[in-house]
Amino acid sequence: VKKMLIKLKWLNELVDLSGISLTEIINKLNLYSTEVENAYPLITATQLVVGHVLNKQTHPNSDHLSVVNVDVGKDAPLQIVCGAPNIDVNQKVIVALVGAKLPGDVVIKQTKIRGIDSFGMVCSLQEIGIEKKFIDEKYLDGIYYFEEDVPVGMKAELALGLDDDVIEINVMPNRGDLLSLIGEAYELSALFNRPLK
Repeated sequence: VKKMLIKLKWLNELVDLSGISLTEIINKLNLYSTEVENAYPLITATQLVVGHVLNKQTHPNSDHLSVVNVDVGKDAPLQIVCGAPNIDVNQKVIVALVGAKLPGDVVIKQTKIRGIDSFGMVCSLQEIGIEKKFIDEKYLDGIYYFEEDVPVGMKAELALGLDDDVIEINVMPNRGDLLSLIGEAYELSALFNRPLK
C-alpha cells in the first residue's frame, strides 16, 4: 500500500469541487475508491497575521535580542521582543498575536522578556509548523519575511498560500492510477460528475 498526500486547492485546479465539502470527498473516496487515512489543515496555528516592522532597537538587557514595533493592522503597533538575527525594519513578517496557538501546544502570551514587555511573537516558518525540508535556506536561522508586498493585518496563512486542507490516502497496488494528482482529479471527476478543467 502506497500513501499519497493531496492538497485540495491543487486538486481544485484540475477538477471543479466547489460546493463539495471535505467530508463529502472523504466519504465518496472511502466508499467507492480508496481509503482516506487522514485529513488535516496544512497549518494548525491560529491567530497569525502579516505585520510590518516599523522600527528596531537592541534590547537594553541583551546583546542578541531586538525590540521591534510591528504594525499588524490594529489601532496601535505591537511591541515585540525578538531573538531572530535576520529581523529588520520594513520587513513584512508573520506575527502570532497574544492568544495564538502554535504547534506543540504553545500559546502566545503577553510577557516580559528581560524586563521588556512583549505583545506577541514574530515567527519563523518552523514555529508555525512547516517542516525544515520545505524551507528556503535563507529563512532557516531566523524569521520568515515576505518578498512580495502583502497587506498588513491579512491572515498569514492566506498570504503564504497555506490556507488549505490535505487528504492522506492509501493507494492499493491495483490502483496505480491514483498515485498522481491528475489521477485523483479523474477519479473525483467521475465520482461527482464534474468536468475536468
